[in-house]
Amino acid sequence: MSGVNEIRSTFLDYFSGRGHTPVSSSSLVPKNDPTLMFTNAGMVQFKNVFTGVEKRPYTRATTAQKCVRAGGKHNDLDNVGYTARHHTFFEMLGNFSFGDYFKAEAIDLAWTLITKEFGLSPERLLVTVYADDDEAATLWKKIAGFEDGRIIRIGTSDNFWQMGDTGPCGPCSEIFIDQGPALQGGPPGSPDEDGDRFLEFWNLVFMQYEQVEPGRRLALPRPSIDTGMGLERMAAILQGVTSNYDTDLFRALIDAVAHAVGRPPEPATVASYRVIADHLRACSFLIADGVLPGNEGRGYVLRRIMRRAMRHAELLGAREPMMFRLVPTLVREMGRAYPELVRAESLIAETMRLEETRFRRTLERGLAILEAETSGLSAGQNLSGETAFTLYDTYGFPLDLTQDALKARGIGVDTDAFSTAMERQRKAARAAWTGSGEAATETVWFGIRERVGATEFLGYETEEAEGIATACLREGAEVEALEAGTSGLVLFNQTPFYAESGGQVGDTGTISAAGLKARVTATEKKLGDLFVHHVSVDEGRLAAGQAAELTVDHTRRAAIRANHSATHLLHEALRQVLGDHVAQKGSLVSPERLRFDISHPKPIEEAELRRVEDIANAVLLQNAPVVTKLMAVDEAIESGARALFGEKYGDEVRVVSMGRPVDASGAEIEHGRLPSFSVELCGGTHAVRTGDIGVISILGDSAVAAGVRRIEAMTADAARRHRAEESRTLQSIAGLLKAPVADAPERLAGLIEDRRRLERELSDVRRKLAMGGGAGGEDAPREVAGIKLMARVVEGVEMRDLKSLADEGKTRLGSGIVAIVGVGADGKAGLVVGVTEDLTGRYDAVALVRAGAGHLGGKGGGGRRDMAQAGGPEGGGAQAALDAIVQALEGTA
Repeated sequence: MSGVNEIRSTFLDYFSGRGHTPVSSSSLVPKNDPTLMFTNAGMVQFKNVFTGVEKRPYTRATTAQKCVRAGGKHNDLDNVGYTARHHTFFEMLGNFSFGDYFKAEAIDLAWTLITKEFGLSPERLLVTVYADDDEAATLWKKIAGFEDGRIIRIGTSDNFWQMGDTGPCGPCSEIFIDQGPALQGGPPGSPDEDGDRFLEFWNLVFMQYEQVEPGRRLALPRPSIDTGMGLERMAAILQGVTSNYDTDLFRALIDAVAHAVGRPPEPATVASYRVIADHLRACSFLIADGVLPGNEGRGYVLRRIMRRAMRHAELLGAREPMMFRLVPTLVREMGRAYPELVRAESLIAETMRLEETRFRRTLERGLAILEAETSGLSAGQNLSGETAFTLYDTYGFPLDLTQDALKARGIGVDTDAFSTAMERQRKAARAAWTGSGEAATETVWFGIRERVGATEFLGYETEEAEGIATACLREGAEVEALEAGTSGLVLFNQTPFYAESGGQVGDTGTISAAGLKARVTATEKKLGDLFVHHVSVDEGRLAAGQAAELTVDHTRRAAIRANHSATHLLHEALRQVLGDHVAQKGSLVSPERLRFDISHPKPIEEAELRRVEDIANAVLLQNAPVVTKLMAVDEAIESGARALFGEKYGDEVRVVSMGRPVDASGAEIEHGRLPSFSVELCGGTHAVRTGDIGVISILGDSAVAAGVRRIEAMTADAARRHRAEESRTLQSIAGLLKAPVADAPERLAGLIEDRRRLERELSDVRRKLAMGGGAGGEDAPREVAGIKLMARVVEGVEMRDLKSLADEGKTRLGSGIVAIVGVGADGKAGLVVGVTEDLTGRYDAVALVRAGAGHLGGKGGGGRRDMAQAGGPEGGGAQAALDAIVQALEGTA
């Protein structure tokens, strides 16, 4: 029972059997402590439980917590690979009591585990306690039988734990093992305590006070326990080795490195093997928890770790990307305990391969320039800051990499001059934003961006997290805080809220803290990486520097995710049905529905839309996982991934794949054009599996512009409600028709045809009646200026039928002029004038219709010399209009 996986499971089983609830490791990105870059201890996920903010259904817990210490004040990066037990990533085993048991049981549980379950010899063990913690010292004497000499009192902060300047705190008791006189070093508290002989492997924290202010502590009403055992250290102890890197897990990883480079470790190179093995774990777990390499915050720390490992791979002689080839070994060793590694294996490997490929290009360029620029320098001299800045700004060679490359030669870098050049670039960038319009208003964001840095987006992995407000704005200007009853804009150092981009609307939700309740009504991006929250404060005060709980509206986000994933499936289905010319030209993904515009030259037939819908739903029903990878944009597009209209892409992109390939009928096929049904570049949020979309229902298509059609659709519950409402409407129609639902369309079509026939017959009757006599008393044609004139006012005739009446009148006359005014039920009138062909040389129908149109309240009129029409709102002027036409004829004669 000395393998790492066995030790982990033994620890968890031991405490589980003693009433502790096993709790899965939390993410390496803390969701409940925005002050931490990474989770660095087992208690981080329980912070709010210890402070009383959060209640859980258990009072005892046990965990194996993954931790990273590679940034901020907890930074072990420079020591990794060169000492026996420093790591960037490590596992902390712990047991916790939230007001349940305290010192006596905590010490007894620990002692029983290490001496009985793990079989450590009591003679090799000793402990430390806080200087004035007489209770802990007495308990160690009673439980372990220790004499005073093996209970060492320490009066420093090493044996007194505090969460911060205020809050829960208490004394510690650390457990050490004597690894034997072959190693240098003395016991804790002695002048040579930093040696390796006495190894601390478990820290018991007795949380019994609350620090209310400097110099003032109060006893907690319910004291608690927080312990942390280093799994790697315990594995080394139980496996009888003095270095963590000689344990079974690290041996497997180091063997994989040796196989990849083609030679085993040697004394001069062993540190490089250790660095790669350690950093492989840190990078893989960070990527699995949603961190991707970048130039800010957590992404920058990940990139530093990756590039440090890759630099050591290059030192070992690797000339091609190597790190990604080691991922399967890590997954095999740790995937059972941490299934997120299995889930994200392809993403981890692709991210590492991409980063190492880019890094090697950077390394080659940078090292060549460094060689040329430092050929005349000797140990003790400095590379100019301007040159270091050029390497950084133009060639992407980070300052720390420049320093690392020159360290072996004893050459430094003029960092002051480097900082001066960096500031000069910032001033130039600020100046580039000055101007008018939108650019001028954006200058406020540029200054904020420079001061507070980019927003860390956590929303791919979580919908709840704590963040620290970094800036508050009201009416375009920064303010100290937003008060109750006011609205404004707020930035946080990290957020789970998705900012509107790529057609996907921004998230909404809530912000809360002690005495604070606020609503996020929208989220948008500024300058590409500032997530701006539109906030309305209902209670309390939201101030810059304040920590708060950020909670995305889960129901709304789930609907958005389903709709966004549906657009991808519909896009590919449209290509299959309509052809490869289909390309997305714009989109909107909201919680209620989705729409996107595609290039297509004609209306989409109903049958085609149904085929598209059937194909998309066939892929949906596969319930296949939605897979995300990080790739170089050129490589992603070359591999067949679709790039979406309007999306701005950087050098690295998220590639979202979903579904297994199907043919035009929706049946699965073994080999499609792509390994998945849909593969697109996309930075939005998506369903976890295609089945989460529920159902896809196309509402229809419409024209947007020449050659562009708009598709609208719904998914999930919105689609269900829409279809249910349509079904109820159809049933209602069937009821009115007194027919079964299946027969309703045919019955309705018959009624419509009957109505049209009756309307035609009625129109014919009205026309005959209209031509048989006029409302103005002019039953027969009369002669005006030597020509025959048929002038009538008619009612009950559709305006569209006036021309046919005029044609009929012209036929009756043989030679003459017809003037007909039709008055509708709404009082509006239409005027038509027809001139037989033999008279068009003397009379113009357009001129005659214009003569009468003014009496109807109309303006002008139009048509040809033989037929013209006009209209107006004043049907009461119908006879006056006809009289005006008569006068015009007389005047013309």
